[in-house]
Amino acid sequence: MKTLLASATLALLAATGPALAHGDTLAATPAPKVTPVTQKDLPDYPGKEITVITVDYPPGLVEHAHRHDAHAIVYVLEGEIIEGVKGQPEHHLKAGDSFYEGPTDIHTVGRNASTTKPARFLVFILKDKKNPIVMPAP
Repeated sequence: MKTLLASATLALLAATGPALAHGDTLAATPAPKVTPVTQKDLPDYPGKEITVITVDYPPGLVEHAHRHDAHAIVYVLEGEIIEGVKGQPEHHLKAGDSFYEGPTDIHTVGRNASTTKPARFLVFILKDKKNPIVMPAP
């Protein structure tokens, strides 16, 4: 589980790194908090695993483009978020709503819809065991 958290944290830092390269400061760039819930190898699908995480978006958080190389289903637990993939319209999601990203999707929009309230969501990820949870967008 520590490896899962370290991988998710490093991947999210890599995804937010471009903001820092453009002169933003850490104080001005809130980061999502990623918490592992569970990870399970899928013996019926050799080389595949399912990972479940929670993600907390502080108020005003805006993520940078990235991808997952996985099937990912987002389920909003609290607050409101805006999600979108390249070539598709943005989706405004509130508690109880869900959103799907496929292995070839580029996650171009991910942000907290509020600048004053946090948001929290659960993510179910079906992926190759060898791949990280988050990868930089091409």
